[in-house]
Amino acid sequence: MVTSPELDRSAILRESAAAVRHLARICFKTGPPTHTGVELEWTVHDAADPARPVAPTRLRAALGRHSPVTLDATSSAEPLRHGGTVTLEPGGQLEISTPPRSSTGTLIEATEADIAQVTDLLAAAGLVLGRSGIDPHRRPRPVVETPRYRAMRGAFDRRGPAGRTMMYSTAGLQVCLDAGEPDQVAARWAAAHAVGPPLLAAFASASRHAGRRTGWASARMAAWLAIDPARTRPVWTAGTAADDPTDTWIRYVLAAPLLCLRRHGPDWAAPPGVTFADWLDGALPRPPTTDDLDYHVSTLFPPVRPRGYLELRYLDAQPGADWRLPLAVLTALFADPGTVRAAYTIAAPVAHRWSTAARHGLADAALGTAATGLLDLALTGLPRLDLPADTHDDIARGIRRRLSAAERGDR
Repeated sequence: MVTSPELDRSAILRESAAAVRHLARICFKTGPPTHTGVELEWTVHDAADPARPVAPTRLRAALGRHSPVTLDATSSAEPLRHGGTVTLEPGGQLEISTPPRSSTGTLIEATEADIAQVTDLLAAAGLVLGRSGIDPHRRPRPVVETPRYRAMRGAFDRRGPAGRTMMYSTAGLQVCLDAGEPDQVAARWAAAHAVGPPLLAAFASASRHAGRRTGWASARMAAWLAIDPARTRPVWTAGTAADDPTDTWIRYVLAAPLLCLRRHGPDWAAPPGVTFADWLDGALPRPPTTDDLDYHVSTLFPPVRPRGYLELRYLDAQPGADWRLPLAVLTALFADPGTVRAAYTIAAPVAHRWSTAARHGLADAALGTAATGLLDLALTGLPRLDLPADTHDDIARGIRRRLSAAERGDR
């Protein structure tokens, strides 16, 4: 098979030990935990008729020079004024990815400015950003087509409709935290997972899809959990706090089936059931490269994914400025080893309840209790984030609203 220039420049992996060494070098980059980033997704709607499909030509015209190359191959894909980059998911969901910042206040200020810029671009085209973690109006339909997305759809279709729902209808909020110093990584890794179910419940915003109630507090997470456990189940599980995070992640990566194989041409479908470990053992005509391994990692979607830093992927998109709330909560919880330990202690009893959190949200008593404890802890630590006074007060009020909902057991 003819390889691309990118493949030619990367090292050939002729044995599993080389793949293990490569993953071990890149999965957890250690150092002082000072930086935070955020990635925000939204569904995009016609302002007058939110159920009306939005064509890719309309998105391209609205975003102009900020259009990603998946939408316009000739685009310069210029960053937004404050450094955020715009990408589009397969269903036309818009994503802004921010550069990491050492100050939560600076991160919020820059991200708000980039959101305002995108909102203005969309408004001029009669478009608005959605306000929930799943499209409440439209059924799943493709908007952006690439070889990767076609291969994903084919692989997910073998397991049912959840893959299309995830690809075309869901919108998430990702918070990115430093892995920490070497002696902090295991605790931060465990806590990042443990707080997931109660915070998913506290910030669930995806109960309606395609014009109907789904019966789930987060139908977005329900779709993710139903796709393919080999690439979406949590890497860490309750009761395994002593396991080495690097070893656990390497096993996960090598055991996951290939989602796609990059080729020249439109067909990137991978042989069903072939894992990366199988590829290393000679299952395909050519050996894999480090670039292939890095790309394979990009097709794995656990709730927490190590990318050098910790990418927390379990939160639903939030309405309006409420995206700041879970960002501030997580930043406060991970501010120092003491709050990390306290957060883990609060969340550990419900750390395994991902499906329950997606289904019932805060109506589950145990999740509500854990969410209450985490939000209380975050409120205590909020002043340490050194936010501007008005931002601090707005976020504190928002967290208290979620705290009241947790105490009431709202769904």
